[in-house]
Amino acid sequence: MLPENITAVIARNERWSGAAASEPYEAGWAHEAVFFIRALKAPLGPAPMGWIEISPDGMNWVREGTEFAMPDALNGIAVARLKTFGNWLRVATTFSAGAECTVLVTLHLKA
Repeated sequence: MLPENITAVIARNERWSGAAASEPYEAGWAHEAVFFIRALKAPLGPAPMGWIEISPDGMNWVREGTEFAMPDALNGIAVARLKTFGNWLRVATTFSAGAECTVLVTLHLKA
């Protein structure tokens, strides 16, 4: 049997500043998940930490525990890997005043 996998673009050319989060993605069928967060433009200000959030319903969110440094340069890429999660996933972060990053966020799932 061939493994099932999918790549989903969940944020494309979005300018993130202040409190920011990707769209939620339903991924309960998958056994592994990898987020890639790429800076499409040179970020302004300090790069914050980002984190993964999980949800039972796609509306109410809690931090899963995985954290990573957001990209700090043009075409910089951050990665977050997950093995155990519920049904809904998203990436979130909080930028300091005046800081921002234009991102491409992809989610790679494997059964």
